[in-house]
Amino acid sequence: MAEGAPAFFSRGEQVVRIFLDTGDLKSVEKAMETGLLDGVTTNPSHIAATGLPYRQVVKEICSACPGPVSAEAVADTAEGLVEMGRELKSLAANVVVKIPMTVEGLKAVPVLEGEGIRCNVTMIFSSTQAWLAMKAGASYASIVLGRLDAIANESDILVADATAVRDYYGYQTEIIAGSMKTQNHVLCCLRNGVDIATLPPSLFFQLYRHNLTDSGLAQFEKDWKCVK
Repeated sequence: MAEGAPAFFSRGEQVVRIFLDTGDLKSVEKAMETGLLDGVTTNPSHIAATGLPYRQVVKEICSACPGPVSAEAVADTAEGLVEMGRELKSLAANVVVKIPMTVEGLKAVPVLEGEGIRCNVTMIFSSTQAWLAMKAGASYASIVLGRLDAIANESDILVADATAVRDYYGYQTEIIAGSMKTQNHVLCCLRNGVDIATLPPSLFFQLYRHNLTDSGLAQFEKDWKCVK
């Protein structure tokens, strides 16, 4: 590796997957057309913005995207989370149940996972929280980046620590990097070996664009008219 090159870490054949973070069905359908979308994450706020019933939106997104679709369970107790998790799973086979990073949430995780219902522990803001989610046996652990950077905490350190814990101890939990706001967030996550990058629709499509690409293609089109 050349001196000064970024340190990319390999997990064998592991490929970083892209999830869209939205409750908007049209955005999911548009992203699916690219052939690069692997799954979707939602939350009550995203779905509330649509003005449509929660369960209806979840079912429609699950129909549009065959990959994992995270739908949030909301309850104050482990029993309540388990009950709602089972209900959400009944909506579609590809539902993943989002569980809060709380004591009650991590009590619910092994119950649901034991029933074959995959869990995505969300609202993780520290590497120790990520570790607890892994230890509880969650299929996914969602690290929230944007809110950390907003209060001057360095999210790249959290991502690096969480992936290091996962790899060192051999946990099977997949790390989701969510709440990304910039392409630098995406690059940080790629460097540190996350399993899944969760992007808002605007950032997903921004990844395709670069001013030099646009200007270069415009020049090619202009020159093509002179030679065709």
